[in-house]
Amino acid sequence: PQGIGSPSVYHAVIVIFLEFFAWGLLTAPTLVVLHETFPKHTFLMNGLIQGVKGLLSFLSAPLIGALSDVWGRKSFLLLTVFFTCAPIPLMKISPWWYFAVISVSGVFAVTFSVVFAYVADITQEHERSMAYGLVSATFAASLVTSPAIGAYLGRVYGDSLVVVLATAIALLDICFILVAVPESLPEKMRPASWGAPISWEQADPFASLKKVGQDSIVLLICITVFLSYLPEAGQYSSFFLYLRQIMGFSSESVAAFIAVLGILSIIAQTIVLSLLMRSIGNKNTILLGLGFQILQLAWYGFGSEPWMMWAAGAVAAMSSITFPAVSALVSRTADADQQGVVQGMITGIRGLCNGLGPALYGFIFYIFHVELNELPMPESSPGGSAVTQYHLQQNSIIPGPPFLFGACSVLLALLVALFIPEHTNLNVRSSNWKKHCGSHGHPHSPQAPGEAKEPLLQDTNV
Repeated sequence: PQGIGSPSVYHAVIVIFLEFFAWGLLTAPTLVVLHETFPKHTFLMNGLIQGVKGLLSFLSAPLIGALSDVWGRKSFLLLTVFFTCAPIPLMKISPWWYFAVISVSGVFAVTFSVVFAYVADITQEHERSMAYGLVSATFAASLVTSPAIGAYLGRVYGDSLVVVLATAIALLDICFILVAVPESLPEKMRPASWGAPISWEQADPFASLKKVGQDSIVLLICITVFLSYLPEAGQYSSFFLYLRQIMGFSSESVAAFIAVLGILSIIAQTIVLSLLMRSIGNKNTILLGLGFQILQLAWYGFGSEPWMMWAAGAVAAMSSITFPAVSALVSRTADADQQGVVQGMITGIRGLCNGLGPALYGFIFYIFHVELNELPMPESSPGGSAVTQYHLQQNSIIPGPPFLFGACSVLLALLVALFIPEHTNLNVRSSNWKKHCGSHGHPHSPQAPGEAKEPLLQDTNV
């Protein structure tokens, strides 16, 4: 096969690292360009842009996964990375085109789905979870370092250099895929005909959601995931903009916040999660994570000082244990032949939230008149007191209304999760599911009983 060496997890790791390192560099410049392009209704437009991208990604992921089962992974790695990174050089050429292309690029913003399929092709069942963890850790590492580097280079040399550097890294990623990445799906493993294997059932993004009501326990789990992940998806899309413009964080402070939060989240999802699972059990770990999420969102909603955001960020890291604990609960309680069905439902709901959450947050900011049209740009203000005072004059009771709404949503999720039994046996009919699960993993490799088929992270979270 074309490429350097035989297919390995390290090929996938490098692809992921370069793509998200390039985007991480643009964290601070994107916030500035967003405010300059949409001085009125900034949060609303940001929510619409990210919402459209999330919905398009949700709709296209099954189709791209199914096509990669037929045409191979390398071509779709190239396609997804190219279109995901295509908006980067447009930031300085035309901001309007930049945000328009970001929205449309959601059709191909499914690199993780293809990467995890690539990893599934080349790993055995017992080593697949470790390989997925390595890919996810690489994703986190790229975002821990790159925003700080981008903020520093932008302050010293200007944002244009940051955009050029990000474009160069994206081109390096594309060249790496073309030259070095070998195809992971052997020709003999692909269907004989290119057209016949692709059916509507494989490409239907709602296929997993249609099975939600077939089991009461599955329904409770899916409602819990929806109510808890909807505010999380909205928070991802607007929180750094909120810190930068409303709370008065500098570019360096935002980058430091991302780095600290990323490191704490990695610790929480590894060491802390394993300790909690052993000591208090699976269900109680979920409830604890939801409790931390309620506290974090309420703190974000009522917080009016930068130190409050830092304190709430530490709580936010602890709240990141919720979804891994939910996935573990599903893996432990579902039969071996039901893993793809139930995990597919959960991932489908998360994908839907990635589209609905940002739009909902932007709309709530708009309703409560949280606007940026009169705010100065806090380039060097360490505490942002002037910005905070202005904002508190406009909205003294609830500085961040969407976060408070999110806390109420997670509270409902906590109440629903109380009714989920600790030990149960999920029973979801999966007669036609095997074709659909092929869109997320290798169709010829059986799934290990305790292992999720779905991507561990969503691209649109970035």
